[in-house]
This record gives sequence, structure tokens and C-alpha cells, in this order.
Amino acid sequence: MITVQPEQLRALRHPTPKNPPPQKRFTGSPESARAARDYVRDIVNDSALGLTPDQVNDIRVVTCELATNAVRYGTEPGDSFLVAVVAEPGAVRIEVHDPTRRRPVRRRESEGRGRGRGLHVVEVLATTWGVDDRPMGKIVWAEFTW
Repeated sequence: MITVQPEQLRALRHPTPKNPPPQKRFTGSPESARAARDYVRDIVNDSALGLTPDQVNDIRVVTCELATNAVRYGTEPGDSFLVAVVAEPGAVRIEVHDPTRRRPVRRRESEGRGRGRGLHVVEVLATTWGVDDRPMGKIVWAEFTW
């Protein structure tokens, strides 16, 4: 088992300008959630971290939830969102940047809506998650440590 040191988490949260994390911009359309999920899967797999298929799947699911929230609540028609991935031995951080300041709200589950479970899923699968403001919008992030 790999133990993550505090300096590793700092590096995840504050990559240097000389070494920016892999990132990609997606349109604010529903299909982009799947594309973001596949993009993150490829980055994590290419990082040769030795993650189990279950760990990679957890990261994919959380990415899809965060990207879906960015599409539904963080973009307007014509907007886009950005996904950044920082992968280090023992830790992965996913960031979804969107152009609105409206923060995600954990909703009560609803059988009738078939929605409202996304942040519950993120809380269960990720080690930690949160929201940071940025000048023109917000960053919703999730971290995984092993």
C-alpha cells in the first residue's frame, strides 16, 4: 500500500506553471460527460500508476458525475468546461472548471426524477472533494488516495 505524504497532496493541488497538468476543454453538451470520462481514463492509464480496474472505474464514475454537473448546472448554451488531471503514485486529482460561480448542491434523492445522486456518489468514491472559486467560475475537484 502506498502512503501519500502531505507534500504529494500539495503537488496535486498546486502544480507548477512549468509542469501544468494534462487538461482538455469540452463543449457544454451532454455527450461531453462521456468524453471527459474517457479522457481521464486514458490519462490515468497512461500514467502507469498500477491502479486496479476498480480504482480506475471509481475515477471514471466521479469524473462523469462532475462533468455531468458542469454541463447541467455550470454551462449555458455555447459554453465549455475544462477537465484537468493530476496523477501521482498513490494519488489522483480530477478538476472540472466551468464558467459559473453557482456551487453544486447535494440534493435529496428522488425516485421520480431519477437524478440527485451524483454528489452522493462522489462522496462515497472519492477520498475527498470540494469547490474552489476562480475569477470566472469555479473548480469542482475530487481526490483519490491509496
